[in-house]
Amino acid sequence: MDKITVENVNQPGQTTRVNAEKYKAMHDAIVSVLTGQSEPLDYAAIKERVKPLLPESLFPGGATSGWWIKCVQLDLEAKGRMMRTKDKPLRFNLTGA
Repeated sequence: MDKITVENVNQPGQTTRVNAEKYKAMHDAIVSVLTGQSEPLDYAAIKERVKPLLPESLFPGGATSGWWIKCVQLDLEAKGRMMRTKDKPLRFNLTGA
């Protein structure tokens, strides 16, 4: 199984290695959902919209998708490609980076 190194915006300098295939599938789904959005989306809306885009072979019935959304979200924030709003509930959008 190939691994990819991810960062966490909440723990600068710390990295973790995760399944590259699952990361890429979730990354692509999140980017697809958020691209072109005029307003940021909250976690629940992102989760609802990414689930149908995920390969059933990697996420049977959406299993573990919540963990992977958070993993990719924190990594993209750390890399400056996603940002969160300051209000509650937190909402997310892509940056121009």
